Amino acid sequence: MRPLTGQVVLVTGASRGIGAAVARKLAQDGAKLALVGLEPDELKKVAEDCGPDAGWWEADVTDVDSLQAAVEGVAERYGRIDVVMANAGIAAPGFTRSMDPKAWERVLDVNLLGVWRTVHLTLPYLLQSKGYLLLVSSLAAIVHIPGLASYNVAKAGVEAMGDTLRPELKHLGVRVGVAHMTFVDTDMVRGVDTHPVFGKVRTGIPLVGKTYPLEFAVTKFVEGIRKRSRTVHVPGWIGALKVVRWVLPHVIEAGSRFSIPKADAAALADIQARGAEASSRPTGAGGQADAAKAARR
Repeated sequence: MRPLTGQVVLVTGASRGIGAAVARKLAQDGAKLALVGLEPDELKKVAEDCGPDAGWWEADVTDVDSLQAAVEGVAERYGRIDVVMANAGIAAPGFTRSMDPKAWERVLDVNLLGVWRTVHLTLPYLLQSKGYLLLVSSLAAIVHIPGLASYNVAKAGVEAMGDTLRPELKHLGVRVGVAHMTFVDTDMVRGVDTHPVFGKVRTGIPLVGKTYPLEFAVTKFVEGIRKRSRTVHVPGWIGALKVVRWVLPHVIEAGSRFSIPKADAAALADIQARGAEASSRPTGAGGQADAAKAARR
């Protein structure tokens, strides 16, 4: 386990939720936090909590230029980057057949391509420091919940990216981890749970119905970063699920055979009642539906 004192840790999606909480904890361990995300007022608050060595940079992971400027700003201030936590993410509940295509694609742009852009821009610095890269995937990469297709696809892609990068970079001294977590008490999860249709779908499915405390997840993430772990599971039973993941789609299909037809009809009725925005506004870490500000966890 490596000491974090003096280590420069870059976290995307750092204004709220998992990103902000992990940053605060790492700062207590002596790390220097480079916070990247949207909502400058929130980023400033988190940076103040992380101490005088912390800095923040407003950037959107879907915008290469702003993200590149942030990464270069971090490198200029600290002279190095030792750890990167690619964490920014949003969710957009909806059945694929009735969901706004722009919302569907926005999730992939933030959650998958945003992670790729983060990797691409920070990797040169991690190669120099022989650092650690933690990609935040999800239980959704393993258990594919109906009504979250875009999120499932994006997080499965993040898992595949991490599994591919791990052997590609090991001989160069860079360690790669992939974090899988179930539903944790953050603004993003609360935003999904308050959806008039999909909150009920989520809580009615085995394995994903429970929401875990934020502090529990933070402990797991920080331990993984200290150890430069190849996987971080929140909770630990997710690791066991990977062994039997081939059977999970059958379990989900069987368990949702009655609830999904009702939810599908309810989703269409909800869209008709609330208009197109009911299926076109992603929920970010702050529980806000503004897609332009949702690139965070």
